Amino acid sequence: MARPKPLSGFPEFLPAGRFVENRVLDIVRSTFELHGFAPIETRAVEPLDQLARKGEIDKEIYVVRRLHAQEGEADELGLHFDLTVPFARYVLENSGHLQFPFRRYQVQKVWRGERPQEGRYREFTQADIDIVGQGALAAHHDVEIPLVAIDVFERLHRELGVPPVTIHVNNRKLSEGFYRGLGIEDPAQVLQRVDKYDKIGPAAVTALLTDELGLTAAQADACVALAGISATDDSFVDAVRALGVTGELLDEGLAELASLIRVARASAPGRVVVDLKIARGLDYYTGTVYETLLEGSDKLGSVASGGRYDSLASDGKTTFPGVGYSFGITRILAPLIGRGQLTANRSVPSAVLVAVDAEETREASIAVAARLRARGIPVEVAPKPDKFGKQIRYAERRGIPYVWFGAGHDDSVKDIRSGDQTSASPDSWAPPEADLRPGIVAG
Repeated sequence: MARPKPLSGFPEFLPAGRFVENRVLDIVRSTFELHGFAPIETRAVEPLDQLARKGEIDKEIYVVRRLHAQEGEADELGLHFDLTVPFARYVLENSGHLQFPFRRYQVQKVWRGERPQEGRYREFTQADIDIVGQGALAAHHDVEIPLVAIDVFERLHRELGVPPVTIHVNNRKLSEGFYRGLGIEDPAQVLQRVDKYDKIGPAAVTALLTDELGLTAAQADACVALAGISATDDSFVDAVRALGVTGELLDEGLAELASLIRVARASAPGRVVVDLKIARGLDYYTGTVYETLLEGSDKLGSVASGGRYDSLASDGKTTFPGVGYSFGITRILAPLIGRGQLTANRSVPSAVLVAVDAEETREASIAVAARLRARGIPVEVAPKPDKFGKQIRYAERRGIPYVWFGAGHDDSVKDIRSGDQTSASPDSWAPPEADLRPGIVAG
C-alpha cells in the first residue's frame, strides 16, 4: 500500500505536540472553572437552515450526507462551523433547566470549508465561553469576558511559554451610531469593508466604501478616520468626538467601551486596547467585539475573538442575549508546534521502564509496574528481555528517564540521564515531580 498523502487543512499532531495541546486544554478548562463557567457539549451537526441564518458563512459549511441516502433525499444537516450557533440552539432547548445568567464553556472540534493556510484549517479545536441572560444581560459582563481571556493567556505564557497577547476591543453600537450619524443607511455593509482594514490598508478601504457602496468622499474619509483611532485608556472618546458626529447610539457605544477599558486597564494594564477598526465579520454581534493578537505572530491575525450578541437566541417570546469569546486552540498551537516553539520533553507519558530479565520473569516485572501505577506513576514494561544496555537505550529513545531493575528482588532504579542508580521499593519510591509527567518546553 502506498504511503497516504495528508489531507490539507486537517492537522494531526505527533505525541509530543498532543501533550502540548492537552496541557493547554487543561489550563484553559481549569481557568474557565475558576471563573464559574460550567462545561457543556453539543452535537457536531445542525440543520443547514440554522447554520446559514446568521452571517456570510454559507460557503464554509460541510454538508453531512448518509452514504445510503435515498435518491432525492435532501441534504439537511451540516457540521457546525463555530460553537456559538449550536449554543444558541442549546439554550433555547434547555432554558427551563438553566439558571441565568448562564455561564458555559465548551471545547470541541469545528469544521470550515475554507482554503487551508497557516493558522486557518478545515478542522480545528475551539474553546468558547459565554454568559447568557434571560431577557436582559448587564453590560458589566462585556468587561468580564476579556479579563477571563487575559487570565487564560497569562497562565499559558507563564506556565508553558506561549507568547503573550493583546486583546483589541470595539463596540458595534459605537460604529453603527457613527455611520448613521453620517447619514449612512446600511451600516452592516460599511462594517464588512472596514473589517478588511488591516489586510488591505486605509486607502483601499476608502476606495471600497466609495466605489462599492457609493459613499461620498467625506463619508468614506470619516469612516476610515474612525477606524484609525486606538488607545489603551478612555482618551479615544475625545478622539471620536473630535470627528464631529453625534447620535444616541454612538453615545451608548462610547460609554460602554469607555467603561470596559477603564476596568481592563486597572486589572490588566496594556493587555486590552481600544481599536475602532475591529468589526468582526459575522452579523450577529450587536455591541462589544473582541479580537486577540499573539505577539510575534501578526500574520496569523486574530487567534481568539468574540463579542456581545443581543438577538442570536430567541423563542419568539423571550430573548436570550449573551456575550462570548472563542479561543482558536488549533490556530494558536499548530504554528507554534510546527516550528518547534512548543514541544514536550518526551513523546510518551511513561516515567519508568521496568526492565525484563527473561520472558519467564515478565510476570514479576508486570507486578512491579502495577504497584508503581497504583501510586500514580506512569510505567511501561520493556517489550523484550534484551541485554540491559539495549533496554536502557530503548528507554532513552522514548525519553523515559528511569529504568527499574530487579522486579521484586534487590530492586533498584536508574536515572539514565545522570547514570545514578539507587535501591528502591515500588511501594515508596517516586520520581521528582518534574519527571512524573512530560514537561512542555518552549523553544
